[in-house]
Order: sequence, then C-alpha cells, then structure tokens
Amino acid sequence: MSGPLNGLRVFDLTRILAGPTCTQILGDLGADVIKVEQPGTGDDTRRFAPPFIRDEKGEETSESAYFSSSNRNKRSITIDLTKPEGQTLARRLIEKSDILVENFKFGGLDKYGLSYDKLKDDFPGLVYCSITGFGHTGPYAPRPGYDVLIQAMGGFMSITGEPEGEPQKAGIPVADLMAGMYAAVSINAALRHREVTGEGQHIDIGMLDTMTATLSILGLNYLTTGETPKRLGNAHPNIVPYQAFATADGNMVLAAANDAQFERFCAFAGAPELTSDPDFNSNEQRVKNRDRLIEKLAAIIAEKPTQHWIEGLEKVNVTCGPINTIDQVFADPQVKARGMDLEMDHPLTGDNPLHLIASPIKMSKTSPEYRHAPPLLGQHTGEVLKELLDMSAEEIQALHDKGVV
Repeated sequence: MSGPLNGLRVFDLTRILAGPTCTQILGDLGADVIKVEQPGTGDDTRRFAPPFIRDEKGEETSESAYFSSSNRNKRSITIDLTKPEGQTLARRLIEKSDILVENFKFGGLDKYGLSYDKLKDDFPGLVYCSITGFGHTGPYAPRPGYDVLIQAMGGFMSITGEPEGEPQKAGIPVADLMAGMYAAVSINAALRHREVTGEGQHIDIGMLDTMTATLSILGLNYLTTGETPKRLGNAHPNIVPYQAFATADGNMVLAAANDAQFERFCAFAGAPELTSDPDFNSNEQRVKNRDRLIEKLAAIIAEKPTQHWIEGLEKVNVTCGPINTIDQVFADPQVKARGMDLEMDHPLTGDNPLHLIASPIKMSKTSPEYRHAPPLLGQHTGEVLKELLDMSAEEIQALHDKGVV
C-alpha cells in the first residue's frame, strides 16, 4: 500500500451514509478501516434494496447496491456492543487504532463506555470523530437527523426547484455526502495536529452545520442583503445566462460566465445586437434584466438542435454541454478515460466484476488504491482478531458462541 494514510487504522462505528462516506474516503487513501457491525444484522443499508448486486449469472445476491456505494476498502467485523465482553473487545481494538469514527445518536455510545469522554484519558492520541444530525451542542443535539430533514432545515430545499413549484430535495443525499466529506477533511487535519503535538482530539460534525456551510453563495447573498433567496430552477443567482435551455431536439446547458463569453455566444447565435443593448451588455445588467433576456435566448436556442450549439459554441470557447442521463455519464469518453467506473472482484459475484464509482481523487504520488471490495457481514472478524489481538481460533469461537462476535 502506498496511500498517504497507509499505516493508520480506523475503528469504524458508522452506518447508513454520512459516516461510511467519510471512512470510505479514508480507506481509499490507504487507512486500514475496521468496520464494526452488529452480529446478525449489520449496517442498515445492507437491506436498503432493491437493487441488489448481481452474480455471474445475473441473479440478485443478498448485498445491496446502496451498501456497496460507500463501503469499499473496509474489513467487516461483528461485535455486540451491548455486551460487556463486546465493549472490552472494542476497547482493545481502539487501543490498536489511530482514528475512531462514529455516527450514533448524540450520547448513544456513552452507555457502552465508548464516548469520547470515556476514552480520551486512556487513549490521548486518538482522533475521535462524531457525525450527528445537529452536533453535540445546541438545543437540537439530542434529535436524530436524516438527509432529507437536514436538506429541509438547512435551507437547501427552499432554493431547489422551479420558481413556481414545490421545494425539492437533491436527487442524491447531498447532506449525508457533504457531512462525510467535511469529516474526512477534519480527520486529516487532526492527524496533522497529532503529528505535531502528539495530541488527539474530538471532532464534532453536525449535518445541519455542513448543510448551512453548503449554502455558499446563496447564504452570502442573504447575509449581505437581508433578502431571502428564491428558487430559480436551473438558473444561477449571480450569473446570466447560466442555466438549461430547450433546443430543437432536446436540452442543453449554457454557462456564459463572463461578458466575453456572452459576446461570443451572441456572435455565433446571430444575435450580436444583444451585446450592444445596455440592458444586457454586462453581467450586472443581465442579472437585473434576467427575465427579458432569457425569453430572447430561449427563442433563439430553440431554433437549432443540441449538437449544433454544443459543437459550435465549443469552437468559440463558450461553456455548454448536454444534460446527460446517468447511463450517458458512464458512457462518456471523458468519464471512461478518468476510470470512474471501477471494477472489483467480490465474493458473491464470481467472474462478474462488481461495478463501483471510483474515487475522484487523483494524486501523482499517492493516489487511492482499491484493496477490499465492500465486505460481507463479519467477513473479516477472525482475520482482524487474530491479526490485531493475536487471538486463537478457539478464543474467537468462544466469543462467537456467546454472541459477542
């Protein structure tokens, strides 16, 4: 292994998506991720199906596509944390770990003796990351948090959708994914702090916080003006034209992000008069006169097919492109060239490789490596207990017989 986190170990007490997204990033970067699951049931997302992954005959297996999306580069072990023996076993494994990531409800690990406060004195170098809906402080801390709730409460839904339509969530669980990414970034920063000082620390990631941070330019538009942003559909709040348009045979996106691009677009479209119109000759004016300009542009663009616009505008360096369906994304030559459709061997798929979405991280020296397919429940329990704790087969079997693992 040559990943930048090679040699570091993660004790992974996460499930569903935000936490597993974080630990998959760490695993892709070389960390040894030990995913701890409840015996017999495991991560809830193992049952978030259909679809299930398929074997070499094309038949459904017992593993969900959902679980596979965020659990590669991990080794699965089972421990019943409700049993005292399970809690003792967990602490022994934490002693061998650099990082602990958990997304239990606030206070949920305290009763097992595995909260940060219960561990920090015994393991002062441990980087302990908690991911919850609302963080560990504030009036909402005890509440559970789910992606759609956080998108709603964090304002994301209020700015997503057509102006006259209903508020919309994103088509992907953006609140979970962003929380996982912020957590992974924070863990790497905490590791650097530990490298310098020798001290571990607690990281408190609240999904409502990360969703609020994700408001980005629209959040700043509000804080700057005091005016609540409205839904704009596919349009941009600060740049015009920057949205989808209907063509003669489909749809496309046009993103003329500056005055020079707008001028080149108008020249290609045969409408140079728009650039000399004082209502449209600068981005500031185009934003102020958005509705009139978009009406004119929509009529022009609708006269020609999508390929006419894409081929012609690319030649004059104006940003545009098709609105791809997901099958078209994975068929796109650029996506193929970047290796985003990742194939891995899996114990249930035989000669039929498991298709996963590769990490987007590209590094010249320490790019991600793909060592483990998403694991079966408890697949590595014996392996990990023998490797890390030097337990014998008889000791492991005794724990299994008691229902501890």
